[in-house]
Amino acid sequence: MNDIKLICGKLYDGIHDELREHQEILIRDKRILEVGKHTAQPAGCQVIDLSGLTVTPGMIDAHVHASFFDWREIPKDTVWYSDGMRALAAAECARRALSGGFTTIRHVGWFREDYSLDVRRAIDRGFIQGARMVVAPHFLCAPGSHGDPSQSVASNPALSGFLERQYPTMGSGPEFFRDAVRHEVKLGADFIKIMATGGFFTPNDSPEDKQLSDDEMAAIIDTAHSLHRTVTAHAYTGELITTLAELGIDGIEHASLADKKTIRLLEEKDIYVVPTLCPYDEIVLLDEEKLAEKSPEFQRKLRYYRDQLVESRRLLIDSDLRLGYGTDLVVNYQNYECGREYSAWLRNGISPYRALKAATAENARILGLENEIGTIEPGKLADVAAWRRNILKDDKALLDCAFVMKEGVEYTPVSMLEAYR
Repeated sequence: MNDIKLICGKLYDGIHDELREHQEILIRDKRILEVGKHTAQPAGCQVIDLSGLTVTPGMIDAHVHASFFDWREIPKDTVWYSDGMRALAAAECARRALSGGFTTIRHVGWFREDYSLDVRRAIDRGFIQGARMVVAPHFLCAPGSHGDPSQSVASNPALSGFLERQYPTMGSGPEFFRDAVRHEVKLGADFIKIMATGGFFTPNDSPEDKQLSDDEMAAIIDTAHSLHRTVTAHAYTGELITTLAELGIDGIEHASLADKKTIRLLEEKDIYVVPTLCPYDEIVLLDEEKLAEKSPEFQRKLRYYRDQLVESRRLLIDSDLRLGYGTDLVVNYQNYECGREYSAWLRNGISPYRALKAATAENARILGLENEIGTIEPGKLADVAAWRRNILKDDKALLDCAFVMKEGVEYTPVSMLEAYR
């Protein structure tokens, strides 16, 4: 047996909206054995002094695209990146996320093959170091949609058509998507991701576009549920989110143009939303310097929809929705800088406890791992992080990790404020 005792300065346990002082965490092998002011100290127990830090559960990012090394390289992906290159990038993203105190990330797919399931398996078996990965390997999407990587070469029909044929989950019709879900589950997908609408990032569509039919979306959701997988959807507008809710969707990513009626429906049906505030923060809070780093098409759409983005964000913040924490970093910041979303939540006036709960206990529930991670309590896996800064007042607190442990194993922490610049 391997016993470790953590001496906490302050402890946020993911359960109570408070920081408790003078707490200890006793860990045996992979799991938490005891939490309290005076825990047992077995013979040979290793004691780690974190008395100058704030201790939390290992953080969880529920919306990561792990398959690139640097966001400035994404435009090259369609033609110049190999599947192997994306796999290496996914592994590096998981490694760096772990070093930043995020012990679990949910990879919500990518435009092309990235072997993210193999990266997940390698991490789970201890072959490589990295955050625990929950994976949807491919977007389920239609040709020309937000999930279609060949949009960028649409002016070359031959090349665009060739690339479409390389993408296993892009197609049309209910039968195609039933088979696509079955194939994803066969490969080992933890959940299913739908690209239901257009987006801001891609050049040739709109976030208001409805890119799958009701029959296609129903086929995906029904088939996934029959195979015991949850389904989440990239979706923006109230009209489409309402349709998805009525079809039985489990969660929504973004919901950035949702109206009050739609949000009330999601509350009634207990459908979670991962609002990904980060990618739209520059327009909502009007940061022109960061806006200038986005593509002209991205900037144009953000400016066009600004009033709706501002109002929908207010409605989301004021709601009783189950809000998850997810970054969706594909522009301006690297995909492993998972603490950026915490900054966005606090700068938008959200309670730090709500943000912390979203990044721990609520995300664990969204990922279906609430019995294993997300809180500091006996029986849970010993996923623990500790932070130098005041997590209740400093919006950059989750970018400055001072200690990280996953399943009882300590890893080298890295401050995202200092590294990888």
